[in-house]
Amino acid sequence: MTAYLVVNFGGPRNLGEIEPFLSALLTDRDVVRTKLPKTLHNILFRRIAKKRTGKVSESYKSIGGGSPIYGDTEYVADQLRSRLKGPVLTFHRYLPATHDETLRHLEALEVDEIVIFPMFPQFTYATTGSIARLFQDRLSKNTLQKMKWVKSYPSHPAFVEVTQRAIREYLVEQNLSEEEVLLFFSAHGVPQTFIDEGDLYAYECRLSYERVLAGFPRSRGLLAFQSKFGPGEWLKPYTQDVCERIESYAKGLERVLFIPISFTSDHIETLFEIEQEYVPIIREQGLYPYRLPALNRRDDWIEAIVAILKDFTPVSTEMLVRR
Repeated sequence: MTAYLVVNFGGPRNLGEIEPFLSALLTDRDVVRTKLPKTLHNILFRRIAKKRTGKVSESYKSIGGGSPIYGDTEYVADQLRSRLKGPVLTFHRYLPATHDETLRHLEALEVDEIVIFPMFPQFTYATTGSIARLFQDRLSKNTLQKMKWVKSYPSHPAFVEVTQRAIREYLVEQNLSEEEVLLFFSAHGVPQTFIDEGDLYAYECRLSYERVLAGFPRSRGLLAFQSKFGPGEWLKPYTQDVCERIESYAKGLERVLFIPISFTSDHIETLFEIEQEYVPIIREQGLYPYRLPALNRRDDWIEAIVAILKDFTPVSTEMLVRR
């Protein structure tokens, strides 16, 4: 028998979970990479998490007091249970309160294999790789040997087609024609050093962008990267910089549609960062910005996941862990 595990970022479900969420995120050395000894790194970034909690809480208050990513992931798993033979579990990387129970369930599974589906279309050691490392550190050798990962699916036809369909439906809903809209694909950024060290993320984001945009031959498109934090250079162009110079990219077009190409679930990056930080910048320049919702709970997204699970090259946990 095969069991399935849906893994995702895991956003705070309420304001009380923001500090442990930030602490888990910032002490993850696959995300924040320093040369500090582990103990000092953790002390420093737990303090930073505590200090940032107040400001971040205001952002979450503006989107309802928590992130919908947890509920959306649980919904996807529930829908998959009716479509797949075998148990379907979830894992939320930065919700530490949920970890022990999930890990116990994984250890207790009496199955031949555990197929893991990341809700991250493009691979990076800072998301899928981080989860693989946590499993490697906390699960038994017997359970790890059963695990077969979907590493990523940036150009899988099922992912490309559902994204194209979502764009087309939104254009119709907003009474927009393909040729009058600038398709602004925005992906979560990572430090440039990650890419220099061999991370595939930039390549896979561009691959997704090119395959999806190919379905809109009458549209102009661009790809940028958002959510930079901390010092150092990140993947460019930065979404904010593009927004500030949007007229030079739009070249006469007045409608701009944000497309969250690396986000399958809406989260703080789309609901707050795009909606409340980037959209106003474009509107102030006299253009008309729109935001495409992430795939979230779409039925055809559930079906796309099933299709990907039926057509992937399995990868071991060890192969996904950064050395």
